[in-house]
Amino acid sequence: MSAAEPILTVEGLRCSIAGQQVVEEVTFSVPATGITAVLGRNGVGKTSTLRGILGLIHRRGTVTLAGERIDGMPTHRIVQRGVGYVPEDREIFSKLTVAENLALAERQREPRREFVAELFPDLVQRRDQVAGTLSGGQQQMVSVARALINDNRILLVDEPTKGLAPKIVAEVADALQEASKTVPILLVEQNLEVVRRLAGDAIVIGGGRVVHTGTANEILDDEELTRRLLGVHAEAHS
Repeated sequence: MSAAEPILTVEGLRCSIAGQQVVEEVTFSVPATGITAVLGRNGVGKTSTLRGILGLIHRRGTVTLAGERIDGMPTHRIVQRGVGYVPEDREIFSKLTVAENLALAERQREPRREFVAELFPDLVQRRDQVAGTLSGGQQQMVSVARALINDNRILLVDEPTKGLAPKIVAEVADALQEASKTVPILLVEQNLEVVRRLAGDAIVIGGGRVVHTGTANEILDDEELTRRLLGVHAEAHS
């Protein structure tokens, strides 16, 4: 794969949950470098798009990773191909320790433990603490660290700053920015200040379809476009 080719291509993705259509027909590509944001109002299909790519919900359409079709694969095969996932609401193992959560995520002979330790020194100090007793921000760091412990081709990251205090939002953003130097990231994020800081490209979903693509700044610098596509004022949303 050349540097100019996208790492991930999604064509005509349609997803359903319990027979109800949640993604109508989504088509986009993700560059092989940097962070691409997925934007849109609540309930338009952003999370379902990520889950559809991973095969966590019923989907149809074409999903190609580095030139290889993955839409016919089960989720564990897609993960083994190098797709890391940070789910919405963290979904850590609350009764296991921090170290045990990270150990369960390891799938390569030499996991990136030092890299994770440098990004999240607080987790090193709390490695023996039961994850369910951590703060919400610390749990989010565990969730991100699980994805970064392996060498992935792409990370799918869903609402990593939701419900976090501003200081923790900044720490999570720092970690994602550092991670993006070595792995492309597809990021679902409502915090537009985080998007402005991190994202190069942006995809806007509305009603289960892609309604706009462009650079993140192109969208966020246009007040009318931001209001029409996202229903918020760019400078007022943080």
